Amino acid sequence: MLELRNLVKSYEGKPLLRDISFTVAEGETVCLLGASGSGKSTILKMISGLEFPESGHILFNGIDLAQTPPHLRDFGLVFQDYGLFPHLDIFNNIAYGLKMRNAPVAKINSRVAEMMDLVNLKGFEKRKVTDLSGGEQQRVALARALASQPRLLMFDEPLGALDRSLKEDLLNEIRGILHKTKIPAIYVTHDQEEAFAIADRILVLHDGLIIRNAAPDEIWKNPRSAAVARLLGIGNVIEGEVISVNKVKTEYGIFNVDCGHNPGAKIQLLITAGKEKAEGEIQLTVEDVLFKQDQFLVKGRGGLIIHLKDAPRVGDVITVQVQVKCLE
Repeated sequence: MLELRNLVKSYEGKPLLRDISFTVAEGETVCLLGASGSGKSTILKMISGLEFPESGHILFNGIDLAQTPPHLRDFGLVFQDYGLFPHLDIFNNIAYGLKMRNAPVAKINSRVAEMMDLVNLKGFEKRKVTDLSGGEQQRVALARALASQPRLLMFDEPLGALDRSLKEDLLNEIRGILHKTKIPAIYVTHDQEEAFAIADRILVLHDGLIIRNAAPDEIWKNPRSAAVARLLGIGNVIEGEVISVNKVKTEYGIFNVDCGHNPGAKIQLLITAGKEKAEGEIQLTVEDVLFKQDQFLVKGRGGLIIHLKDAPRVGDVITVQVQVKCLE
């Protein structure tokens, strides 16, 4: 098991990561989700030994890795730009790590064949990596990372260079491979769809801290904080003022919700449309309507966005049943 304890890191004299602690269990895929510049990749670099924390500890199976050089940590890393060797064919790209460890030829041959089959590239052994598509190159990069049987796999925005259809296909393949091999993995991305599709658990990074650590469905149902709701686009975050024990006044009306604050407190609420367990209703004038997959995104005043099955017309005044939750 990987364990990070109270990691602290600064960049150009400013705090980048503050008190970062989490674990990754055997067979678990943990996703680090956050905006660009939030420190996600820096965490990977510290785990791999390419950078060092100013304080805190990184342990694997209870052993502190501070004195273990990168090449002895037995961790695999998959990059967005693939990191393949253009002068080598696919076979030798995948075999590279095994050769560096002076593995027997028979083992190299069998292991590469196994990896080629695992990533659906059997028969491609002698091709140049420069002749492959982006998705195929990323499969080779994954096979190379897996070939040496790493104790941990790390993915740094691995699908960022691919178009949507390739991304979805490869994401499903990576998830299947991780479940099959049972290798613990850390997956870094700023793309929430990737995070929710691949992760067993998501860690949301914001302002140098992990502000949410839970399974994907738990985070979606209860983001808890305004920062998480905004990052993931979960409903609408609006300002409110507590006017009594269980009443909050907003620009969209008064809602019956107990946030545990005294009257006069300024708070934030999460507003989502839903007929089931509706806790209130709002009226809004439709300013814009956008079709997205199987629903319509309806925009009203103040930037409020509601998802509806049927499309109203621009200018219509509609009443929407909503769910209301308190945010930290």
